[in-house]
Amino acid sequence: MITTGGTMDIVRIMEALAEQGVTVIFKADAERMRDGTKPWTFVASGAPLRENLLVRTDAKSVAGCLAICLPRLKEAGLTIPE
Repeated sequence: MITTGGTMDIVRIMEALAEQGVTVIFKADAERMRDGTKPWTFVASGAPLRENLLVRTDAKSVAGCLAICLPRLKEAGLTIPE
C-alpha cells in the first residue's frame, strides 16, 4: 500500500475496489481543515458489500481513513491491493 516514494497508492486501491463493483469517494473538506478537525472523508458503498453496507469514516489524514476502512472492506470479502 506504500509506494517507494512513501505515499499510498490510493488510485490503485480505488481502481481495485471499483473493479469489484464498489463506489469509492475520498473528500478533503476545506472548512474542517481550517478548523483543525477531521478534514478527510472516505466512503465506499456498493452491491458487493453485504446488504449494501456503507463503509465510511472521517479522519485527520488519508492514512487514518484507510487504516479504519480498508480492514472493514477486507472483512466484507473485498480484495485490497498491497
